[in-house]
Amino acid sequence: MYKRTIRACYLGNFIGALTCNLAPLLYVTFMSELGLSFEQVGRLTLLNFFTQIVADLVFSRPVDRYGVRPFITLGHFLAFVGFLFLALSPRLFPHNTYLGLMLATIIYSIGGGLFELLLSAIVQAIPGDAKESAMSLLHSFYAWGFIVVVIGTTLMIQLFGRGNWMFVVLIWSVFPLLNFINFLTVPLAPAVHEDHRTKIRELLASRYFLFVVLGIAVGGATEVSMSQWTSTFAETALGLPKEVGDLVGLCLFALLLGTIRAVYGAWGTRFPLYKAMLMGSLLCVVCYLVAALSPLPIISLVACIFAGLGAGLLWPGSVVNGANRFPLAGSSLFAFLAAGGDAGAAFGPWLIGVTADVFPNLVTKAPWLRGLSEADAALRSGMLIGTLFPLLMVLFLMRMHRLEKQK
Repeated sequence: MYKRTIRACYLGNFIGALTCNLAPLLYVTFMSELGLSFEQVGRLTLLNFFTQIVADLVFSRPVDRYGVRPFITLGHFLAFVGFLFLALSPRLFPHNTYLGLMLATIIYSIGGGLFELLLSAIVQAIPGDAKESAMSLLHSFYAWGFIVVVIGTTLMIQLFGRGNWMFVVLIWSVFPLLNFINFLTVPLAPAVHEDHRTKIRELLASRYFLFVVLGIAVGGATEVSMSQWTSTFAETALGLPKEVGDLVGLCLFALLLGTIRAVYGAWGTRFPLYKAMLMGSLLCVVCYLVAALSPLPIISLVACIFAGLGAGLLWPGSVVNGANRFPLAGSSLFAFLAAGGDAGAAFGPWLIGVTADVFPNLVTKAPWLRGLSEADAALRSGMLIGTLFPLLMVLFLMRMHRLEKQK
């Protein structure tokens, strides 16, 4: 009965990858074609994450009151309109194109926030016992979307030329329009009635819930920090061109991220989620340390890529942990989790960047790394601090496991 619904959710997470990653792939184009600065394009990323966090929190109560369908269709419509605004910004705002880019970012980021809030909730509400597998498969489509967006955008830019980037955006805008039509008709599982719903104050009073939110924050930081800096590392340490860095670093990272989610989605019932997340977190600790401290740049790049294998279950696993512990919480649970994950995804790469700027020589205290270039040493120093994210995830998971046994 719900097969069409699940397929629409998979496509929705694919579109979620579009809303987060399409514009950053065009930043170099924006700088060369529109004369934008590094700070201006960086502000678009900050605006994207901030808007998604606000949307997560603002829409949770209306969703519980009016139902899922109006808002999941609204999310797809806003993603479509936002991409149109992005593509048409040079024509609609010829004297201040950057204003148009910011407005477009706000519009499609609201859609992205609604995807985060609702897609997991829709899948979680569908009757069945294999919630871990279903959630893992759902989130694997974000990784597949990430790969397709990187490869597709790179190829289309080569085909059309940087000056015709608007056509690339218009082509991608077809996907949210198609899924908008899908969600008008697919069946949705009934929501929890308000009389039986877990209250927000009960969630906030729970130590377990606190650790779930903190866990998804550091899990998001672990995943997004490595995904955002891997391409740069390939360029600075190995001297690869940006296009090659994107295809080698980003795509292989996302491939392992999606693979572990798909594999756990298919066979995850045979292996406890807690152990899978704990092993993944420990693997990420090792990968961050090797990326920062390996004397061979190629080994560091391989560690960056294999971090995708460790980080794959941290975000979707946190969603499952929260939903299983509080099955009657409604949209407020997913709002807090999405906001926590987005906050970590925004804070993690920022902390690595700040560390690279302020403490660029941390790793050169190791004798075998004293000959590094300034840029390479700075980025490795940031990755060394990034080890804190999966370490904290290990601590939070152990604390949650202890609370789970006390229940």
